[in-house]
Amino acid sequence: MFRLFTLLLTLVVAVPATAQAYDRISDRTTFVNTVDGKDLKIALYRLTLNVNANGSINGRAAGWDIVGSWSWEDGYFCRDMDWSGYPIKYNCQLVELSEDRIRFTVDQGAGDDAVLRIR
Repeated sequence: MFRLFTLLLTLVVAVPATAQAYDRISDRTTFVNTVDGKDLKIALYRLTLNVNANGSINGRAAGWDIVGSWSWEDGYFCRDMDWSGYPIKYNCQLVELSEDRIRFTVDQGAGDDAVLRIR
C-alpha cells in the first residue's frame, strides 16, 4: 500500500483517459489563475493538493501531510515534494487543462500522467 501512495504522489499514476480534450498551460500566470486557492483532488486516493501562487505546495494523502515547493521553468511546472518524511524527487511536468480537470505529465510530457479534479 505504501508503494501505491508513493507512486501516486510522484504524480506518475496513470489515470483512465477520458474523452475530454486537454489544452496545454504554457505560462505561469495561466497556471496560477487556474490552481491558486483551489483544491486539486483524486478522491479515490484521498489526495488533496494546494499549489499556491507563492511557490508552496501543501496537502494530504492517505491521512499524511504533503509539503513542497514549485516553480515555472521553460513552460513546465517543476516541483519538489515531501510526503510525511518521504522525499518525492524533483520533476518538471507538462500541464494541461480540460474543464475542471488538470493533467500533469512527468518528465516534461514524456512520462506517465495524473489527472486531478479542480475544486
